[in-house]
Amino acid sequence: MKRILLPAGGAILATGLLAAGLAGTAQAQSDVASDPLAKTEAQAAETLDFWSKSNYAALKKAVAFNPDALEVKKIKSGGGYSSDTKPGSSAPIGEEKKAAVKTQNVNLPKTIGKVFFEWKDGNLYWCSGTSIQSQYRNLVATAGHCVYDIAGNDEVVSKWVFVPGYYQGKAPWGLYIGKQAFTHYDLDVYEDFDRDYAFVTVYNGIGGTLNKPKQVTKAEFDAYKGEKFAKDVEVSRDEFRKGRLDPKTAEYYWRQPGVPSEVVGPDYPGAEVSKKEVTKEVYDAAKVGKGTGFKFGEPVTEQVTKTEYDAYKGLGTKSEDKRGNYFITSYYVQEWFKPGTDKKFFRTDFFIVVHEVKDVGRLGDNVGGQGVAWNQPGGKYVRTFGYPAGPHPDGNKPYTGVTPKWCYGKTNKNVLQVPSRKVEEHQSFRCAVTAGYDGGPWLYKYSNAKRLGYVTGVTSLIVDTDGNSRYDTITSPHFDGETAAIYKAAAASWSGKLIP
Repeated sequence: MKRILLPAGGAILATGLLAAGLAGTAQAQSDVASDPLAKTEAQAAETLDFWSKSNYAALKKAVAFNPDALEVKKIKSGGGYSSDTKPGSSAPIGEEKKAAVKTQNVNLPKTIGKVFFEWKDGNLYWCSGTSIQSQYRNLVATAGHCVYDIAGNDEVVSKWVFVPGYYQGKAPWGLYIGKQAFTHYDLDVYEDFDRDYAFVTVYNGIGGTLNKPKQVTKAEFDAYKGEKFAKDVEVSRDEFRKGRLDPKTAEYYWRQPGVPSEVVGPDYPGAEVSKKEVTKEVYDAAKVGKGTGFKFGEPVTEQVTKTEYDAYKGLGTKSEDKRGNYFITSYYVQEWFKPGTDKKFFRTDFFIVVHEVKDVGRLGDNVGGQGVAWNQPGGKYVRTFGYPAGPHPDGNKPYTGVTPKWCYGKTNKNVLQVPSRKVEEHQSFRCAVTAGYDGGPWLYKYSNAKRLGYVTGVTSLIVDTDGNSRYDTITSPHFDGETAAIYKAAAASWSGKLIP
């Protein structure tokens, strides 16, 4: 991990007066910790390939992040929150030009989505997150534990991506790969959950068709160095013959020999019976019952013409009555056999896997960005969003994580203290959600018409405060002046694009 001291900007005069004026700023900047996620294009391409394979199969495989370390047993209330600096804010971007209306329905913000990553145990998880205001419109806010290892290994998680508007494996506004993570030094080094937040810069979104099979010739297939596969297709006998006669395609056509049937006993598993014509003498000598060589029903007599009668040379017997009618009688015995298989004809087709992807632009240009506010007092109405999916402590699982949910109400004026997580002044809020909601934004002054507000926190802990084995409260770090310094450092960081 690397602790970054950000420059104050501009020339610094060596005067005691200026040094005194910058002292507070330098202290805040020293709290900024920053770590790379996918700092090179090669690492970003590897992350994209991982999540996009097989039609985003990895995204569908991920589950809500619910580490045991977030279970909270002892909680107590503290006094009121004391701000470290004056209140401040950064306005939202992407406001929709709509008139304010009064409605009971909640318009979900376009900015929210799921954060996906691979944790140290090798499993795939997701949290919630949101796009926020930044200079390059490339910033995501989420919980710190959804970016940083909370088990003391001083590492960030792997393969971090943000998918706004995620729904059942779909990325409607593209997939955004994390480039650089920013958080407070105390979370990075000391796992202090009073600073359980992170701001992540992301590359331009990537969309289009990923991992698309393209049929090619055998020569193109052999020369291709990327992902490829061959597929055998059953064809008709006529196509097989034509393909084998063409020197350009002859080697791609092949046949599977048939297997002849085999005479077996009637008790052989899967054995079938057919009738076999024999002479009258053989039929008369055959037994009655079930078995190869046993009689197959009664003899069959068929009336025929004089011409057919004279021409018949088969195993049956011929007869003629007094009226000049002619008959042929046929005799059959049973023949039990194991069925064989017919010949099959195949053609081998060759495919390479290509990526027809495109740059879909900056995150903030596509979905907008929530504002950010710090040093806001407690007891204010907020609206929170996220994707809950995990179970309650009693095993009940009311949410699927497929669609986002929301809660609305006042934050508690008194801070919440959680000694096991080094929490001394979390803000808290009554909201009966479960794992997966963590990382989602707490939006102050949320406009239902504009779908925008100000992020004053992100869900950190999801706790049961009354001991009934049902979660009832969510908590968040207070966004204070130190948070503002970290946010501003992240908001001024450029990320760029992966596809020219």
